[in-house]
Amino acid sequence: MPIHDISVPLSNALAVWPKDPSIRITQPRTFEQGDHAQVSHLNLGAHAGTHIDTPAHFIPGGSNMDELDLEIMVGPALVVDAGQADLLTPAVLETLDIPRGTARVLFRTRNSSLWEQDPGTFHEDFVAISESGAHWLIDRGVRLVGIDYLSVAPYVDTGPTHRALLGAGVIPIEGLNLSGIAPGTYQLICLPLRIAGVEGAPARAILID
Repeated sequence: MPIHDISVPLSNALAVWPKDPSIRITQPRTFEQGDHAQVSHLNLGAHAGTHIDTPAHFIPGGSNMDELDLEIMVGPALVVDAGQADLLTPAVLETLDIPRGTARVLFRTRNSSLWEQDPGTFHEDFVAISESGAHWLIDRGVRLVGIDYLSVAPYVDTGPTHRALLGAGVIPIEGLNLSGIAPGTYQLICLPLRIAGVEGAPARAILID
């Protein structure tokens, strides 16, 4: 039963969204200092690395992380290869053979190579989903959408795509690394940290063949 870890490792060197808190991992207690146990301190934003958005991220009064229905975070997921597309519009999505009623779709794009080649630099020209593409997915019954960079929405205007998806109850997984993952159907398990009252949280995501 092959397990593919599609999460991005969190580290001090990992790029974050501009103006978000930098990741800072320190060890205030170590064996080298004479402590009997090692203890790490994590300082990072809720949207660092591989993470989940909930409606409260863009929808006033929307649900928070501790209200997330975990049923949608576990189950069959379709990985599709968007090739060299620059934006996931309805015209592009129509070519990707996504059956109507597919609940979970993960998009492998040229973004995944960024995690391999230059994980410490934020790249503004990442591939994302257009607002019309978001409505295309909603109309076909998608309930969870994954993308292999830090936002499902284009850098130039993050609001419309997020509001369309989250307003329809579609949960985004952002910051996946789908390098080496062949297109096809897998079992997805993606569990975010259970943090009360926040709009997002880091997660560990795996695919099982």
